[in-house]
Amino acid sequence: MQLPNLPNSLTLVRIFLVPLLVVVLLTEFEGRQIFGVPKELVGAAIFGLASLTDWLDGYLARRRKQITTLGQIMDPLADKLLTSAALLSLVLAPNAAIIGASGAVFGVMLGYAWFWPRDRILIWGIVPIEARYLVLLMTAIALWSGFSGAGGNVAHFAHLGGFLGGFLFLRFMAGRSASDKFRRLSRPPAPRLESVSGALERWKKIRRDQLHEVNREELDRILDKISGSGIGSLTTGEREFLDRFSARH
Repeated sequence: MQLPNLPNSLTLVRIFLVPLLVVVLLTEFEGRQIFGVPKELVGAAIFGLASLTDWLDGYLARRRKQITTLGQIMDPLADKLLTSAALLSLVLAPNAAIIGASGAVFGVMLGYAWFWPRDRILIWGIVPIEARYLVLLMTAIALWSGFSGAGGNVAHFAHLGGFLGGFLFLRFMAGRSASDKFRRLSRPPAPRLESVSGALERWKKIRRDQLHEVNREELDRILDKISGSGIGSLTTGEREFLDRFSARH
């Protein structure tokens, strides 16, 4: 049996660190410490180590030319598992002294659902749910908990404040990014509406002396047609002919 290469092994390490991170953040240790170290710091260290493997496996795969199909599948899966586990464990941690931080997590959650609403998030790496539905679910839980008094009203309304703050920030930033500005500047201007009399006046200003003989005859024919039957009788090709030469002169 062939063992996975080093980059893929690092990805597997990141996946194995996910349940360890969840246990550390959600377990009630005595004094909230693990071997004398606050469990939040232990969780942060585990998350930092896992994030380091995310950078390192990609670097080694490119450097050693060990990019594989398995690695391309596992790497984004490991990232989603890690991020989902960390965010949801922080939000749902019992007696967590991170009310402000958990509100910020809710804002980040809304931002993710804003841009990737149909992306699936794995709750604790097991239960799949689309990002947009996760936001709705967490909103319902926060509203019910806030009005029922479960676990302290302030924390749950702070979570909703995170959603509100994220929404207001996204609305404020909409259209202000460099890509949006470039898109607006590069968009062709809307065609200018022109009256019938304006178009007719423009076509009559076409300089016949600068046209080829064939085009002069066609111009005279079309203008005579307008005089006899009106501008509404023109075909699409005849209009394009007049617009082409009136735009030049």
